[in-house]
Amino acid sequence: MAVDLTMPVLVVDDYSTMIRIIRNLLKQLGFENIDDASDGSAALNKLKIKKYGLVISDWNMEPMTGFELLKVVRADPNMAKTPFIMITAESKTENVIAAKKAGVNNYIVKPFNAATLKTKIEAVFPNAPAA
Repeated sequence: MAVDLTMPVLVVDDYSTMIRIIRNLLKQLGFENIDDASDGSAALNKLKIKKYGLVISDWNMEPMTGFELLKVVRADPNMAKTPFIMITAESKTENVIAAKKAGVNNYIVKPFNAATLKTKIEAVFPNAPAA
């Protein structure tokens, strides 16, 4: 994997079990610097104080969804370039289109495994030097 494994990754999900699963998958892939947030608002607070190399966010959360978080991140010049992967249980075409228009870098439909996550992350960093 040619991606910088030392970069901080923010995992956003309102379901603690899902955070644990994603965290474990990221660790399997070699990532060490993993933070988490339980919803979009909490994630936004973390994004304002720390620069993340990647955000992996669930779509369906309350009170602030992953989609709303994505729009706020893309509208903020300090965070606009942050790579963003959206995770959802629904593969509705209109959601994928809406997320793409809002500037999502990639999209993962649950359930997924480490190999899928690795492929999606590598696709977000196409210019990373080959390891």
